[in-house]
Amino acid sequence: MRAGVFEAALRKRISGPLDIASMETDWPDNPFHGRNGPAGPAISEYQGEEAQIIATAAEAQIAITHLGPFSRKVIEGCGKLQLIGLSRGSSVNVDIEAARERDIVVTNVPGRNASAVAEFTIAQILSLTRRLSEGNAALSAGRWQGELYRADRTGEELSQLTVGIVGYGAIGQRVVRLLKPFGPRILVNDKYAGLTLSDQIDGVEKVELDTLLANSDVITLHARATPETEGMLGPEQFALMRRGAYLINNARASMVVASSLRDALRSGLLAGAALDTFDPEPPEADDDMLAMPNVTVTPHIAGASRYVTTFAAERLAEEVARFLQDGSVNTRVA
Repeated sequence: MRAGVFEAALRKRISGPLDIASMETDWPDNPFHGRNGPAGPAISEYQGEEAQIIATAAEAQIAITHLGPFSRKVIEGCGKLQLIGLSRGSSVNVDIEAARERDIVVTNVPGRNASAVAEFTIAQILSLTRRLSEGNAALSAGRWQGELYRADRTGEELSQLTVGIVGYGAIGQRVVRLLKPFGPRILVNDKYAGLTLSDQIDGVEKVELDTLLANSDVITLHARATPETEGMLGPEQFALMRRGAYLINNARASMVVASSLRDALRSGLLAGAALDTFDPEPPEADDDMLAMPNVTVTPHIAGASRYVTTFAAERLAEEVARFLQDGSVNTRVA
């Protein structure tokens, strides 16, 4: 999400002169700060220095960002700020309490990458269950795995499997929509979201987490990273899983106890895993999961697509235009 993309969307949507100042960081070529970054514990998943943000936005009424650290220090240093627009589905890089104290409106773009993550998830499910990653790794290393055609080694058809979706927000719902034509049994777990009428007609089942873990051949995580979901899959939960199941994590690594995941992969309890998120990011070079033949790893790219970039910028431009007109926004975080 480069500054030029935001600027182009704003100038296209809003007529009249705009005084725009911008700055760039080196994300995504370098990772963002996690929960223990230099700006303190109130914000996370950000990149850029607080002083840089203040220098750029000190006179701004509106700030648009993807990963800028809008900590209390930054908010206090930008005394004219009225609106912060985030081109992401969460607001973890903004100190919401500090924004509220200053009556600053915060808006974001929920579900901006739901389609991108859902498509990526389906690709991972097929890659794992049909042994695409395993076959590719072996052949790239010069080994022809003809045995993958044997009935006891070949993959399963998705239509014969049960897929468990943990978290049924915008991404989880999109995953289910894409899964339905393949014909698997679909289980859903989410305390806060219910099934649609279409889901009920199509046989989607809402179940408790333990039931989902015990009955799923593929488990894919799409819940939000909150204190409630941190470490939600630990030793007890892995013990409930079917032997030979697969785990996909395109949400956050904090939801899974890493040592329990390693044990499950080493023991064969899990047939494989697809991991797009890590803690820390990037993972340590000696993290043995990176080299496990039954693990597919990607560098946190599930939510990345060209469409996501333009869509988020255009949505924020609409919010800015609305705010300039009457002070309102469609999606308000604070």
